[in-house]
Amino acid sequence: MKEKQSVLCGKKLFLVFLSLWLLFCLASCGSGTTGNNPGATTWDYTALGDSLASGVLAQEGYVARYASYANQDTGSNINTINLGVPGWHSGDLLNAIQTDPVLRNHIANSQVVTWDIGGDDVANAHDHYTQGTCGGTDNLDCVRTAVTTFEQNWSAIITELLTLRGTSNTIIRTMDIYDPYVASDMQKGIFTTLEPYLDEVNNYIHTTAAANGIPVANVHQAFNGADGTQDPVAQGLIATDGLHPNDAGHKVIADQLRALGYAPLH
Repeated sequence: MKEKQSVLCGKKLFLVFLSLWLLFCLASCGSGTTGNNPGATTWDYTALGDSLASGVLAQEGYVARYASYANQDTGSNINTINLGVPGWHSGDLLNAIQTDPVLRNHIANSQVVTWDIGGDDVANAHDHYTQGTCGGTDNLDCVRTAVTTFEQNWSAIITELLTLRGTSNTIIRTMDIYDPYVASDMQKGIFTTLEPYLDEVNNYIHTTAAANGIPVANVHQAFNGADGTQDPVAQGLIATDGLHPNDAGHKVIADQLRALGYAPLH
């Protein structure tokens, strides 16, 4: 009984912490209204995801840029609520969508929803592989596990989102995952070993999103080229940490989202 009470208490504390974080984000994480046309429609835009959504290491992340594009292209005022959380894996986003009432309420009342997730899942497995701590006779166990876990979480995320908003009355958009390690992995001779796993993840993103009527921004191709061998660092799209997009990279992401249009609302 004490163990059950302890688990319940832990879950409650997590939800309290998450709600406080989301409230903090409302005040400081790129929230606000783009456009000031009193005669125009106002769209509530909820952005979900990890450090990409939150705009880490950029002066202006893709979320704010996309909101500006939507305002320019449609004339609608865009009220942005950026709920991106640095460090989140796919399981973190899924848990938040399933359990956090603040986040669920924002999604349910938004005309625009975007999300990015999975970069940290992939990067964590990549780090373990390069450190030789991935497990298995081929040092790839953690990579295979990361792919399987991501796919399960991704499908569940889509299911949860579509219980709160529908593609017939909402601009719902997502994106695939770029590879920031192309040059270094090629230099180490491990690119051809790891790239097929990222390709599997991205193919899963595109296939499942298309099956649910959700357009996907082709961020991987924009960063890595049609064959996946283009180094985004050399293209000037990656920040000094070698992982996150810089302002130029965030513009590319926003441009890819913009290219998808604004159906069904415009």
